[in-house]
Amino acid sequence: MINGVADVTPAVLAAMANTPDARLREITKSFISHIHAFAREVELTEEEYEVGINFLNRIGKATSEHHNEGVLIADVIGLSTLVCLLNNGNAGATETTAALLGPFWRINAPSIRNGGSIVRSSTPGAALFVKGRVKDINGNPIANVDVDVWQASPKGLYENQDQDQADMNLRGKLVTNAEGIFEFRSVMPDGYPVPTDGPAGDLLRAQRRHPYRPAHIHFLLFKPKFKTLITQVFVNDDPYLETDAVFGVTAALIGTYRKHDSGEPPAADITAPWHTLEYDFTMEPGFAKLPTPPIK
Repeated sequence: MINGVADVTPAVLAAMANTPDARLREITKSFISHIHAFAREVELTEEEYEVGINFLNRIGKATSEHHNEGVLIADVIGLSTLVCLLNNGNAGATETTAALLGPFWRINAPSIRNGGSIVRSSTPGAALFVKGRVKDINGNPIANVDVDVWQASPKGLYENQDQDQADMNLRGKLVTNAEGIFEFRSVMPDGYPVPTDGPAGDLLRAQRRHPYRPAHIHFLLFKPKFKTLITQVFVNDDPYLETDAVFGVTAALIGTYRKHDSGEPPAADITAPWHTLEYDFTMEPGFAKLPTPPIK
């Protein structure tokens, strides 16, 4: 029986005390304690409570097989990055710094040969040639690593957001060679705004925050007996490096995208300027698993 404000939280915690799953019991106990304390701290009004519930409902309604508003909300409040760093706390010591998966990864990107192109439709922009090296914590090359890459176009749109791009444009999977090297051709990415036509956009506008992410390429490295590495490599001169809307930039993940205005092009069909990126990735031993795709 509830006789007043002070009785609510103990009553709810008591009702959940017999939850068989110990981890679920721990999480729900902490969640209830914190969210009840939050309501007391801000003296939440009934009108504000209704706005909050409606906000959560709108997140669900805005989510589809092609767009994950729940992930986007977690991104713009920094929760995705926090969870990523909490679960990859050894970053920078024995493995490449991890970064959030984001809401645009698709699990079924087509395979390409090492050195091939991920450009599948007319995509204006300076050519980019990427060379990655994958090694273990002792500096030895790791062969046969599945490397999944994806990026936005120079227009700042992923292909599933843009009807002018072919399906799976600027996405691809390749495999490291015996020296742990993978290479592919693309175009220079550009910074872009996160989708703002849903609850995440409303939150950003209410907080007078810009929606932009600095230009980057996503990498997901997978091999059995190694901890799956999910990360991003950011363009070094992007103006939004310090104010990423989803708080995903760490210093170690800023790559050197070199611009070449002269010299011998790496392919016969391009002229200056073109860009190159070389980046070393370190994987540590662990359990290999793929994340749940946020979209199809």
